[in-house]
Amino acid sequence: MPNDPADSAPREPGASAASARRVTLQRRGPLLMEGPVEVGLEDGTTVRSDRFRVALCTCRRSRRYPWCDTSHRRRADPPR
Repeated sequence: MPNDPADSAPREPGASAASARRVTLQRRGPLLMEGPVEVGLEDGTTVRSDRFRVALCTCRRSRRYPWCDTSHRRRADPPR
């Protein structure tokens, strides 16, 4: 299976499974990451959060993009 953790992908020297960051995907919600994190934006800038858990916006409705402000809860998606 592609991207299977059992694959023997090369790692940086000194990197271990303990240094991996946990990412949680939620349907119709933000991308949750264990922090601290640095996020590279499309315009080339980098933003950083030192929080222990960070919610990244995936719907682009947030006024604080790339950070989620729960705007996805206020407006329902149009019916498909």
